Amino acid sequence: MIEHLQPRILENKDWATLLFVVAFALVAITKSTYETRFSEFSKLIFSDKYAKIYRDTSNLKGSFIVGLFFVQILSFSFFILLTLHIFGYASKTDWILYIQIATFLLYFILGKFLIEKIVATSFNIDEFVSLFNLQKATYRTYIGVLILPFNAVLFYYDNIPKIVPLVIIGVSLCISLFSYFISIKTYQNIIIGKLFYFILYLCALEIAPYYFMYYWITKEVA
Repeated sequence: MIEHLQPRILENKDWATLLFVVAFALVAITKSTYETRFSEFSKLIFSDKYAKIYRDTSNLKGSFIVGLFFVQILSFSFFILLTLHIFGYASKTDWILYIQIATFLLYFILGKFLIEKIVATSFNIDEFVSLFNLQKATYRTYIGVLILPFNAVLFYYDNIPKIVPLVIIGVSLCISLFSYFISIKTYQNIIIGKLFYFILYLCALEIAPYYFMYYWITKEVA
């Protein structure tokens, strides 16, 4: 009888539980500290009131955005790990891979931000890029907070259909495209005056990095 017993492999999920607690705690602290602002932030997809009120570029370095920045890193990293797991490329309990993904995202976002600042100075479009970055950071943070509870559910359930992460990716892309539309509409006067530089900016820093990242990821998992 003993010969037929199979060893039970226990997956360590404690690290993920701790990170989920930290992420939700950061959201709760931010909500209680900035109650009115968070209320408007939560309606971002339905109303542009938040974008109009908090359009000062100093908000990009404010504690509200900075605090939720770490939430989005944790959230996006979990989502990437879970997507890889659902499609059979990784284990969702691989904390080393999670750290690698989170580190890559952190350096990618910060590195891209610094490069954009350098390019903006070279093209003399500092004001527009600062406003554009604030808008992107706001909507990116919104997406990160939005998918956080879905990450928690997906992590603790097995046999998740592949359509689920695809739907989340689709919705996230729609929100991102909506943010670009809002930005272009809001800053159209600035864009028209520097249309050539804006097109170069989009091609070099908004399209190319994500294309090469997609190419690299698909090549690695192939």
